[in-house]
Parts: sequence; structure tokens; C-alpha cells
Amino acid sequence: MPSVTPLSANASGIIGGHAHSRPEIQAPLTYAGGLDQFEQADITPVIGREVTGLQIRDLLKSEDALIRDVAVTISQRGVLFLKDQNVTPTEMREFMLRLTALSGCPSSSGLHVHPLTEEGSELGDQISVISSEKQKMGGGLTHQLSDVSRFASAGWHSDITFEKVPSDYAMLKIHTLPKTGGDTLWASGYEIYDRLSAPMKSFLEGLTATHDASFFHDEAARLGNPLRQGERGSPLNKGGNLTAVHPVIRTNPVTGWKSVYVNKGFTKRINGVTKDESDVLLQYLFNLVTQNHDVQVRYRWSKNDVAIWDNRSTFHCATYDYEVARAGDRVCSLGEAPYLDPSSTGRREALGL
Repeated sequence: MPSVTPLSANASGIIGGHAHSRPEIQAPLTYAGGLDQFEQADITPVIGREVTGLQIRDLLKSEDALIRDVAVTISQRGVLFLKDQNVTPTEMREFMLRLTALSGCPSSSGLHVHPLTEEGSELGDQISVISSEKQKMGGGLTHQLSDVSRFASAGWHSDITFEKVPSDYAMLKIHTLPKTGGDTLWASGYEIYDRLSAPMKSFLEGLTATHDASFFHDEAARLGNPLRQGERGSPLNKGGNLTAVHPVIRTNPVTGWKSVYVNKGFTKRINGVTKDESDVLLQYLFNLVTQNHDVQVRYRWSKNDVAIWDNRSTFHCATYDYEVARAGDRVCSLGEAPYLDPSSTGRREALGL
């Protein structure tokens, strides 16, 4: 591979990021045992955990330490599943604001407003309604992918990586679902990083990638809704230029672990290499996600289940294998501008695996 000019680093050695969107925490957070009182089960060895008996509504009344432990658990396990949640969209917004703040998000970050969100939504701008009825009309990433591919795996992505400040956490509550079908899959970006060889890790840690959702302009026009160009949860997220450049390998500040940070939905180009090299590298990284079922967890929803995941270190993909209505509400919080701390480690190294 050709030599590539390395990314610029600031005085602390951090690569990438943005001066106005850095984490508030100076070191990874430590789990303090707050969830030990609840029954827990890891769904797979590398990703996913289900906690029984924990209600988000009760968490809102709890002390900060417990919510911080929830954030640490999500960031370490990738995705947390909570059964049968009696929580409203307003409470979801409130919880996500506390979760992201207590995990160290920049003070400038809030909840995301999706560019395709209709103004004046009855649930509020910060709630994205996930609806199979809307998907039948086409819209967003689902329509874009179905227009070019019949592979279900083409839908793997991380949320809103086209923003300068993308999502740290996302919460989805499914309240309407078919008797069968409609599962969602998540994959671990930590594990994808750990499966790279040492020379490949070193090479990719010197590169950025361009994430692009310019197709949302066409979607907005086709659906008859103006694209949201005002501030979308961060002063850095505004205007109609829905592109961003992020490190190919990023550090999750909550865990201090490295993760691969490219996704098929939005990542168009690895910078600093030829287009052919970029295409080959991206396809290899995408294949690591889609062709390794042992880095994935597949979740079968029950009514009012909630999933909360860390978008910095996971990918996810819905399964459209149903004909009847499926719907839910999603809230995305914003974290920091993605960066790489060269002193951070992979998950397996950090855990001594």
C-alpha cells in the first residue's frame, strides 16, 4: 500500500476530533456495580446484554451513579436490552439527556434532530418515528439501499455518521410489531478492530473516511418535506452539507477502546489512498461486519422492549421480513466529534483476552 500522510495530532496526541466538541471526561469511566442488583445475561460473548427488572422510568428517579453505570454497561457491551418498558417519548428524551451528560458528552451536544424529520411532529423534533408504513412509501436510508441492492446486509450502518458530531447513544422502543419477523441485529466495532492484523491496524489508524448523506436532499424533495438545515443538536451540525470526515479507527471515551468506524450506509471514501484501494478496503471492512455472525447479536422484539446502543462502537441492521405494521420511537443523543487516542487499546487487550 502507498504511504499516506498521517493525520494531524493536537498537543495531547489526540488525532481528529474538534476543539468545540471534546469529551468532558479525561479518562474512561469505571463500572461501580450499580446494576448488580438486577438479573443480567450476556446474549453473546462479545456483544449484547439483557437486564431484567430495570425500568427506565425508575432510572429517571435514581441517582446519577446508577445511570452512569448504565452508560458504562452499554458502551462495554455495545447494546443493552430492557424488556416491557412503560416509558413515554418525553421520558425517553429526558433519560437520553441524562445518559449522555453523565457519560461525558461535550456541553455543546444535545439530542439529534434528523434532517428528514418533519417540522411540527406531534412527538417532537427529537423523536424519530420508526414506521413500516412510512417505509412502504420509501424514505431515508431504507429507500436508498433498496434501490440498489437486494442483499439484506446492505442495511448495516451506524446512526448519523454524516454529521460532524454524530451519535453516541441511541434508544429504540418498539411498541407495534408483527407476530414474527422484524428482528434487529447489532455488530461489535470493537471486535471488528480486534480481528485486524497489527500492520492493518497501524495503517488504518492513519486514515480518515468521508461519510456522506447527500441523498437525503433527494429524499426530502421526493417526500415533500424541507430538509432540516438548522442546528441539529450541536452547533457543528447545521446547514445542507451532509458530509463529514472522521477517523477510520476511533476511540470510545467511555471505555478507552478502539473501534472500526466506517459503515456501508454512509461511508463513501477512505481518504489519502486511490479510489480502487478505498473500494477494496471498505469492502473488506464491511465484509468483516456482515460475514462474521460471531461478532453479531440478533434480537427478537417483544412489545414495548427497548434497546439502547453505543453508535460509536456498533453497527446495526433492521430485518424487513414482515408485511404487517411495525413501529417504534427512537431518540439519538450526540457525543463528541470522533477522534483517535493513540494510547487507547482494543477491547480484547484491555480485558486481557
